[in-house]
Amino acid sequence: MHRYIRLLNNESSLQGKLRTIMDNTLVKLDGGNASVIVRVTPYSEIVYWGKRLETFDADFADSVAYPVPNGRLDVTAPITLSPEQGRGLFSSPGLEGHRSGQDWAPIFSTVDYDTDEDVGLLVINSQDDIAQLALTVTLQLDPETGVLRMRQQLTNLGDGAYSVQRLALTLPLPDHAQELMGFHGRWLQEFQTHRIAPTHGSYIQESRRGRQHEYFPGMVAGSTHFGECHGEVWGIHLGWTGDHRIRYDVKSDGRRFMQTEALYQAGEISLDTDETLETPWLYASYGDAGLNTMSHAFHQYVRQQLLKFPVDAERPVQLNIWEGVYFNHDPEYIMNMATASKALGIERFIIDDGWFRHRNDDYAGLGDWYIDEKKYPQGLGPVVDHIRSLGMQFGLWFEPEMVNPDSDLYRAHPDWVLGLPGYDQPTGRHQYVLDLCNNEVFDYLFERVDAILTEFPIDYVKWDMNRDLVQASHDGRASSQEQTARFYALMNKLREAHPTTEFESCASGGARIDYGVLRYVQRFWTSDCNDALERQRIQRGMSYFFPPEVMGAHIGAERCHSTLRRHYVGFRGLTALFGHMGVELDPLIASEEEREGFARYIELYKQLRGLLHTGRTARLETLDEDRVLAHAVVSEDGDSAVVLIAQLKMPAWAMSEALRIPYLAPDKRYRIDILDRPEAVQNDSHNTRVLPAWLNQEGFEATGEWLGNAGLRLPSMDAESALLIGLTAV
Repeated sequence: MHRYIRLLNNESSLQGKLRTIMDNTLVKLDGGNASVIVRVTPYSEIVYWGKRLETFDADFADSVAYPVPNGRLDVTAPITLSPEQGRGLFSSPGLEGHRSGQDWAPIFSTVDYDTDEDVGLLVINSQDDIAQLALTVTLQLDPETGVLRMRQQLTNLGDGAYSVQRLALTLPLPDHAQELMGFHGRWLQEFQTHRIAPTHGSYIQESRRGRQHEYFPGMVAGSTHFGECHGEVWGIHLGWTGDHRIRYDVKSDGRRFMQTEALYQAGEISLDTDETLETPWLYASYGDAGLNTMSHAFHQYVRQQLLKFPVDAERPVQLNIWEGVYFNHDPEYIMNMATASKALGIERFIIDDGWFRHRNDDYAGLGDWYIDEKKYPQGLGPVVDHIRSLGMQFGLWFEPEMVNPDSDLYRAHPDWVLGLPGYDQPTGRHQYVLDLCNNEVFDYLFERVDAILTEFPIDYVKWDMNRDLVQASHDGRASSQEQTARFYALMNKLREAHPTTEFESCASGGARIDYGVLRYVQRFWTSDCNDALERQRIQRGMSYFFPPEVMGAHIGAERCHSTLRRHYVGFRGLTALFGHMGVELDPLIASEEEREGFARYIELYKQLRGLLHTGRTARLETLDEDRVLAHAVVSEDGDSAVVLIAQLKMPAWAMSEALRIPYLAPDKRYRIDILDRPEAVQNDSHNTRVLPAWLNQEGFEATGEWLGNAGLRLPSMDAESALLIGLTAV
């Protein structure tokens, strides 16, 4: 159903009557398990966002209308979709800007709106005739998943440039959303979570590095002590790959809201007459029964709306040679690696850093995107042909945005570097960033990458980015936003030129993971850390917003290259199972025992990936998540499931807990099979004299109702080990 209404504010005889109508104009959007009710006139304001409402009358909104406390203004200013200082809202405004010092506190009134209930779309056009600014807010509540997306467009209608410092997206929260889960991290330890319960003031996370190791652009608010399977939660994520800010505010009157924005540098955004500034999309998900319900909506939305694979096929097991050979490329040796990889069950073989000119270490060569004739005297063709003759796909590593000072490109074009004229800046990994806003740079990078992708049948590109942005400037003006936009444009142009090539986003691991770049890539390198113990936490943090099929998860060597910690192959293999599996090693030097282990877990992944990459991901609640993490995937029809129990530290008690497994069909009976067990969970376990009874019964059965409420008594396991069970409806 389509509806379009233009408000006739210029008709004075009707103005009083229309004002009454305007003040009660509400639009209700329904999707998934959520409802959003928006006041569209005289201003835009979310009145309700939460559990789906089957019945609603406009008069209901009076029950949550604001009172007017003493000692304040004579009206209570609303938290609009762009909160306004001019209305007397004394908190973070949605817009900060000015026109030569004027028009700095605009007040927007609705001009018209359009709604399409079939797709859950609402577009509200507002204007300030004095400040000569127009603001369009677009909201869409996905009918199937209940994921809400929102963006704003600000247009300068007046004479003279309008300078914008901030343009933020704001979502109000109910009073009981009193606890907050944020994300922090660093290189090798991304997607760590922390909890706080603010009662006053603001909590802010922001990234100014041009990438996101430290602060992923997402945040979750919820009812007190919300968990994976209980409590109400409201999660937000800004689909933007550059600088950003997210804040959670508790006003002195008790009202709460979350606000997120692309972070502008000084003087970066200036709108000429009739120019429009558009925010990135904000994505939000409500969960009525814990974080798993929020995540399930996000995952389904990603699968249906954002993720586009160039080839409709199961996610192939891949081997990356980086940790196997680093910069020591020898074509014959690499071909032997490929042959040995095929025997392990590898389906995609990737040559990483070191294949191009002058690249013998990380001090030189970036920018010189030509095959190294010394390392590859016959070119890359024989290697690619050999890999493809084995029936494997071929992938290649690039880092197009970067340049080493020791490179032919830099010596020819030192002015192509992103930076402030006249100032020195530090290198990072012995490299600088190229200025993508320079059309010559953009065209050169497209030409070089396009030439390689055209010359060879390349199925997969690993796109890396190993340096923070310092002095993000084009022609002396701040350009961090435009640099990110040009990165998107370069990726888009290459994707259009090579529609069957898959792209991975890698930025020293997890520094470029968001819904904005997901429009152009199909996989993320989750972290440069392959340590299975660290990966348990990292992958759990990422799973709040991303389904497993986009999560690069590799089995590394016995001794982890980033932490030097050692793990047996079962713990490494099972940890990598719950993502898009890959391998990081040199199969020619691995022991026979290691190769057998790799082959086993690769085959297990192939058996389960159909379920893992289409089912419902669930993080199960355990009594002590510092020691035990449990993770499950349940098929959408409830006929099958797989559950991983990871023992991170020694058990706290002599007998372990009974793990409850939700989301199974209550009335179905399930057969439980042990798919993989650690050495300590055998009949003669050194931890337990007698194992839990179900572990010793082949084909033990129980109903989904029993398993969801009573659960399975876990065995006592060694630290840094894991148990995998499968459930099949009988």
